[in-house]
Amino acid sequence: MVDAHRTFVIVGGGLAGAKAAETLRAEGFTGRVILIGDERDHPYERPPLSKGYLSGKEERDSVFVHEPAWYAQADVELHLGQTVVAVDRDAKSVTLGEGTVLHYDKLLLATGADPRRLDIPGTGLAGVHHLRRLAHADRLRHVLAALGRDNGHLVIAGAGWIGLEVAAAARGYGAEVTVVEPEPTPLHQVIGPELGQVFTELHREHGVRFHFGARLTEITGQDGVVFAVRTDDGEEHPAHGVLAAIGAAPRTALAEAAGLGLVDRAHGGGIAVDASLRTSDPDIYAAGDVAAAQHPLLGSRLRVEHWANALNGGPAAARAMLGQDVSYDRVPYFFSDQYDLGLEYSGWAPPGSYDQVVMRGDAGKRQMIVFWLKDRRVLAGMNINVWDVTDPIQQLIRSGAPVDLEALADPSVPLGSLNS
Repeated sequence: MVDAHRTFVIVGGGLAGAKAAETLRAEGFTGRVILIGDERDHPYERPPLSKGYLSGKEERDSVFVHEPAWYAQADVELHLGQTVVAVDRDAKSVTLGEGTVLHYDKLLLATGADPRRLDIPGTGLAGVHHLRRLAHADRLRHVLAALGRDNGHLVIAGAGWIGLEVAAAARGYGAEVTVVEPEPTPLHQVIGPELGQVFTELHREHGVRFHFGARLTEITGQDGVVFAVRTDDGEEHPAHGVLAAIGAAPRTALAEAAGLGLVDRAHGGGIAVDASLRTSDPDIYAAGDVAAAQHPLLGSRLRVEHWANALNGGPAAARAMLGQDVSYDRVPYFFSDQYDLGLEYSGWAPPGSYDQVVMRGDAGKRQMIVFWLKDRRVLAGMNINVWDVTDPIQQLIRSGAPVDLEALADPSVPLGSLNS
């Protein structure tokens, strides 16, 4: 009966927000649950936007977190296509763009992130694309199909995960692809040069051209149509479409205006939250891409922009909002699919954090597990076309114990035995 008079508001209609709403009901909360999303689509998962849905292997309906009818069945009040323009912490209310004011007892900010924009001439041309939202994927899917039919060229700025996955999808449609990347290898700041070359070779085998050590300086076109791109080393590449895949920025404007604690961009940005995902205001929480959480296991503050963080962070925040004792210590995890290569990555090993890379398996066949270590302790592991090893890899990371490097590199030694 106490819950029945309480209102929990969730700002953000993505996976984190939808899973938080689901968890509140699963945990027995009987008060009002209000979910506000600034897109008109029901909450959906983002991985298919650059993988199965974009490539044409999955249907649009497969991306949604719940069937549309679920929200009414669970008594979750949806405000889709609505933007929250203000949070009044004193009045404990949020204001929507059309003027509606909603009271909250607890508030969850799951506002996600926006794609970073190219700051060069020509970005206003109709052939310049980003990929963050379902509407972006809808458009880009048609663009890739058309480029494939017409032997058109797609130029991708950025060789990160999104850039590489879109490159693979574009080649699947038959489009010509050039990737422009300032670093010497793909994913250079994520997995380092040791693994970057693996992805260079993979994509080159499938016809992708790379232009490393360069940045776009101009997109040229006429009558709104893209013709080419220029780079800072004086080269020009034909282009009938351009994708800006240069990262994402956490959507913190609402939190900043409300006076909540933030993390500066130099340290990853985001809304600062503790291990229970609570902000500097005890009645406001944050989860998903926007949350920079103090990680109990890794001993540092992390902001993780991957599917698993939204999947697990939303429920963790919901339980904390209900007063449960929450310590969100999940090992960061993500996955990627490119052509016939599938991978899973667990852990956290940013540049400069590790002193050794150990591989087990066959790099030539792209069937291997790669480990990043510091003082013989596993910080992260990536399994490439090797499956059912995520649990033992995460156990190695969690244990924090030094490992035998020869045994770690030996495929005949079970990973689970290295924890004993």
